[in-house]
Amino acid sequence: MAHEHLHFKEDIAAEHTHGKQVRVSVALLGTLAGGMLLINSGIARLIYGRTSFNTDFLAMVAAVLLGAPIVLHAVRSLIRKEAHMDELVALAVIAAFATQNYVAAGVVAFFMLLSELVETRTALGARASIEALIKLTPTKATIIDTGGGEREVKVSSLKPGDYIRARPGDNIPADGEVTRGLSSVNEATITGESLPVDKVPGMQVFAGTNNLTGVLDITVTKAGRDTTLGKVQSLIMQAEQTKIPIMRIIDRYVRWYTPTILMIAGIVLFFTKDVNRAITILVISCPCALILATPTAMVAAISASARLGILIKNVADLEIAGKITALIFDKTGTVTTGRLYVTKLTPAEKVEPAELLSSAAGAEQMSRHPAARALLDVAKEANLSLPTVDDFRETPGKGVTATVDSSKIIVGRDTFLKENNVAIVNVPDPGLHEEQGFSTLYVAKNGKCLGWIGLQDKTRPEARQAVDELLKLGVKRMTMLTGDRQEVANRVAVELGCTDVKAQCLPTDKLQIVEQVKKDGHTVAVVGDGINDAPALAAGDLGIAMGAAGSDIAINSASIALMSDDLRRLPYLVRLSRKTRGVITQNLSFGIIFILLGVAAASAAWLSAVYAAVLHFLGTLIVVFNSARLVRYGEELENPPTRTTRSGGG
Repeated sequence: MAHEHLHFKEDIAAEHTHGKQVRVSVALLGTLAGGMLLINSGIARLIYGRTSFNTDFLAMVAAVLLGAPIVLHAVRSLIRKEAHMDELVALAVIAAFATQNYVAAGVVAFFMLLSELVETRTALGARASIEALIKLTPTKATIIDTGGGEREVKVSSLKPGDYIRARPGDNIPADGEVTRGLSSVNEATITGESLPVDKVPGMQVFAGTNNLTGVLDITVTKAGRDTTLGKVQSLIMQAEQTKIPIMRIIDRYVRWYTPTILMIAGIVLFFTKDVNRAITILVISCPCALILATPTAMVAAISASARLGILIKNVADLEIAGKITALIFDKTGTVTTGRLYVTKLTPAEKVEPAELLSSAAGAEQMSRHPAARALLDVAKEANLSLPTVDDFRETPGKGVTATVDSSKIIVGRDTFLKENNVAIVNVPDPGLHEEQGFSTLYVAKNGKCLGWIGLQDKTRPEARQAVDELLKLGVKRMTMLTGDRQEVANRVAVELGCTDVKAQCLPTDKLQIVEQVKKDGHTVAVVGDGINDAPALAAGDLGIAMGAAGSDIAINSASIALMSDDLRRLPYLVRLSRKTRGVITQNLSFGIIFILLGVAAASAAWLSAVYAAVLHFLGTLIVVFNSARLVRYGEELENPPTRTTRSGGG
């Protein structure tokens, strides 16, 4: 029932957007019709003379046609007790009309309507970019029956467990796991990376991505609004509805603005007895440039970040990104590839390496930890057959226990084995090899240690560049946290140029470290995979989940979700925040100076109402185009660095 209610709300929102687009189109036609009447009025003035009935009549009709929407909107706002700026323009139009200055009334209304249409089209343009995401998902899908036959169904009817086929050139209709086939898939719509990803059986694919070369048979895991693409759409729409602190300040003082301008216009009218000056003050004071200063910049910034696979849930989080002074990140899967490789097998005396490996891989086959994947890969290469696992339990940050062929297997840290009363004195000390950067897993069978396995991870090729850029941007503290031994942590920290490193950290330790860095006076951003790091992500001033594509936990647990694993997105996020703040400051400064100079010029009779309306429209365009510069910010990141094709798995 709740699911149906959600769809109903989204359908209503879509209808509302469509209805608003229709109203904008009608308003545009009305504005153009009024503008044509004004032009005809000018032509009639040239032909029939200044006092012609035709001239005045055409100008009056234009003023009514153009001014009515503004006056009606102002009246409705007053009835609802909502503070809007339209009241100033409505008063100016009424005053010009009352003094039979129909041309001024029409021109003022015309350019004010154009300004509002620009504002509305800016908002609708952002919504249109979101709706374009919906169109990425096809309406039809090819489903494979149990007998192997194919039939075409509506995408809306897909459900988890369905078996579908994607041919070359198709947009994939749902999230799923490749069951059969080989292909390259363009995931730019999700991750922001233009480099295609090779897909093989067992790897994830996402709705809305484009299958390029081969045929893929896919088992659906998520469909409709539950897909990664659906969550991307929801997050962008959610971000549009939020406000940064400076927007709230403007809202707070807007109620004082209109009375203040009316008072200034009244004072000028009292001393000069010139109603045209008062009308001009009302026109030039309508603060469209101020109103648009922040929203247009934020919409452009959200669009730029979404294009690169950076999802910002609340625009206030974007503001925080520019202020961070400390960055805390997890090692595995964040600054490293997250792909461990078995590099050494050290069995105990009278234990065969094959027994050590098969016991470890057998116990770890139910785990999704990178170490488990590494063990399973080696076991597969060695053609080891793994038995069924019973009573599997995983202790985060420590290890796993499982029953394999009636034997109790423990795989994990030396401390984990000691907690389970397993002695490790019968195996060589891995500390002798730690300078090589091994992570070590001990393996025990029925209370006896079988030996240890050395694994290594690789640092992401762009990680050092990202850390250097962040330090140049003024991030003073770069802390790397890891559950690995100190020697492994030190090796990676030196490669990256970190200022601080903490090894052998459990999830609870990470949380305490975040709290301590905040107490030291830093604005802290925490970067992790969003799973084991969820408490730490929530504790930071800003939580950033890396490689969030396909992970509901990662998308939901962080303030900002990076759909790809490209670390260059982090310094870009800081730069985007500061760039956006700079654009907003420029817009606000321009808007304030524009109004102050305009009011002064109107008071001195240097500016007429007609020219004030034209300048007002030009001022609005300047703000919109200044904000629009942000849309293409960061284009250089659309092509990822040269590196090994990343895994599409979880």
